[in-house]
Amino acid sequence: MNFIKNSQILIVALLLIDVSCSAQTKVSSKKATNNVHPNLILTQKGVEKIRAELGKVPLFDATLAKVKAEVDTEILNGIEVPIPKDFSGGYTHERHKKNFLIVQKAGVLYQILDDEKYAKYVKDMLFAYENMYPTLLIHPQTRSYARGKLFWQCLNDSNWLVYVSQAYDCVYNYLTLKERKQLENNLFKPYADFISKGNPQFFNRVHNHSTWGNVAVGMIALVMDDNELLNRSLHGLKVDNIDPNAKDNDGGFIKKEGQKVGFLANIDEPFSPDGYYTEGPYYQRYAMYPFLVFAEALQNVKPEMKIFEYKNGVLLKSVTTLLNLTDADGEFFPLNDGQKGMSYYSRELVSSVDIAYFFGENDPELLSIAKEQGEVLLDETGLAVAIGVREGLAKPFVKKSVEYSDGADGLKGGIGILRAKGSKDELTLVAKYSAQGLSHGHYDKLSFSYYEGGNEILQDYGLARFVNIQQKGGGNYLKENTTWAKQTIAHNTIVQNETSHFGGDFETGSLNHSNKYLFKTSNPNIQVVSAKELNAYPGTELHRIQFLLKDEDFENPILLDIFNVTSSKENQYDLPFYYLGQLISTNFNYTTPKVLSPLGNANGYQHLWNEGVGSSTNKNAKITWLNKERFYTLTTLVSENDSLIFTSIGANDPNFNLRKDSGFIVRKKNTKNAQFISVIELHGHYSPVSEIASNAFSAIKNIKVVFADENYIAISIETVNNNKKLVAVSLNDASNTSNHKIVIEDKLVEWTGAYHFNNLN
Repeated sequence: MNFIKNSQILIVALLLIDVSCSAQTKVSSKKATNNVHPNLILTQKGVEKIRAELGKVPLFDATLAKVKAEVDTEILNGIEVPIPKDFSGGYTHERHKKNFLIVQKAGVLYQILDDEKYAKYVKDMLFAYENMYPTLLIHPQTRSYARGKLFWQCLNDSNWLVYVSQAYDCVYNYLTLKERKQLENNLFKPYADFISKGNPQFFNRVHNHSTWGNVAVGMIALVMDDNELLNRSLHGLKVDNIDPNAKDNDGGFIKKEGQKVGFLANIDEPFSPDGYYTEGPYYQRYAMYPFLVFAEALQNVKPEMKIFEYKNGVLLKSVTTLLNLTDADGEFFPLNDGQKGMSYYSRELVSSVDIAYFFGENDPELLSIAKEQGEVLLDETGLAVAIGVREGLAKPFVKKSVEYSDGADGLKGGIGILRAKGSKDELTLVAKYSAQGLSHGHYDKLSFSYYEGGNEILQDYGLARFVNIQQKGGGNYLKENTTWAKQTIAHNTIVQNETSHFGGDFETGSLNHSNKYLFKTSNPNIQVVSAKELNAYPGTELHRIQFLLKDEDFENPILLDIFNVTSSKENQYDLPFYYLGQLISTNFNYTTPKVLSPLGNANGYQHLWNEGVGSSTNKNAKITWLNKERFYTLTTLVSENDSLIFTSIGANDPNFNLRKDSGFIVRKKNTKNAQFISVIELHGHYSPVSEIASNAFSAIKNIKVVFADENYIAISIETVNNNKKLVAVSLNDASNTSNHKIVIEDKLVEWTGAYHFNNLN
């Protein structure tokens, strides 16, 4: 042990001679002759701590037992490394995926339990791949813009190396020098070169794909003490010859001219100062594992980089941000491409929570998430979390109303989340006014979704993909992701002339973002989020203002949605609302066709059935639906010329790739300037056991615009009890200190700040 301690002191001294003051400084090309392993995620010091606590930390012990049982089963089954041939979900794909997950766990078990059978398993697995890899050609599936060897895309090849690097680190000193050279020369170095030099279009970009690639090369570089590979990981390839017009499979450009690349660039550009990741929470979740495990490895091996302080500590900050981007069940809001049901119970968030707790400020709220997750990392970070849970330090993770900026500088719009307590569960409004979101972005400026607890009231469709289900397009993105899910009509926002925002053009969309107008939540009874979109349609300005209002006349807070449209010419405007559940009633007449036909021919309309069309003469159109024993009512201000369209998703869908969800569209034709005013109520309950419906009717009698000009709009909401509420908003001055006054029904209304809410009676 004295030799090891003296070696560690010598290593630290050598590193201090060649310190980098900034994470952007290149790593010295001089070898550090660092043979102290493990040193990535597990460290010798960490292993000693873990062994000392075994049997005394329930959460850690339970995780260890679960992992041990899983790995022991795989050891009994034997090692299999099939010749690659399948897409995601196929046997060879899933076998190689399981191999990298299991071999990483086996390496950890060897270190913690000091049982040679795990080291032997890792060694045998590594040499099975060392024997096969030099014989492999490019993967036979041709769909990806960057085909891998073990997998159909370099992304999954990178996944493999990120995990296998950790296994190699754990058995490094178990292997002989000859064995290590054989593995490094025949497997690891060629592998790292292939996903970087061999695929610059994959490696040299800013995207979750390249993050995995950068980290894969960086992790194996740290194990092998290869500073040339480490610099490549941190800063990208010096020369890539990427075609500036090249696009990936999702239609996004590979690389912008002059764009920085490498791991550090993938922190700089996609993350806003608030920790929001521009691709959205689904892909932020996916990228958090490589971001944080590599950061942990860098902190352990090269602490002088101070990686967790990089960009004002955004990596640690992003974990809390991501946890806030979930509903009451911990499921991520499906902003941009996002599979519904993905949650903070995923392995990526287990690692993120543990690492953020250990390297952050030991936030006790993270411990409550770890308790819910029910497992921890088998390293020093997981041990610290498990000890914190054991000691009763956990505090509830409180999700609050919050706004997150988008863009590297935080100046490209954002996401606004309003939360309010309801009679049963928390209500959550998710307003989107962000940037395009790279190639996983959707054309849905000023869209929103709405939740009661973990239940969707008004939904965002998410992505069109059955991830890793082989029968559905090999588990990859379906064509309907482009023809439906990304199109504007698939979201709860304005569509002009049946054409998607920016004409559905990625390049145009990437040049623009919405602008925050107002976000204020200081009064829990009156919360507001508002943004403007000036570029989605040339000559048209979109301005959405949404209030969560808590008032004694309503069982639950109500959502007031004001959508103001001004244009230089007449257009058709459609505003859809995608609800879940069974339509119960309407207050207007409509007709239903005997034969269904698509609502349109393109831009997503071809996937909507026209199920019925109505109109209203009483200026308020009202629909009520029932979902999961709760009644919901949408009341919207209309004219007799407006079309009220009932629709469902699923037209032109021969392979049944789309969900058959329902929608309601308010359509205004031949209109230059338009106002869409709606209120959404949650009320009552239906018990299928007692078969009793309570409070099944809307509490709203009438809504109307009582004042409107280019600077102000004022809305009256009249209840069935004949009480009137007034909401007035300044459309061009969001200052908290400005004074405003308008005349409504011969009465002067004055207020300070951007908005005003009171009783009219």
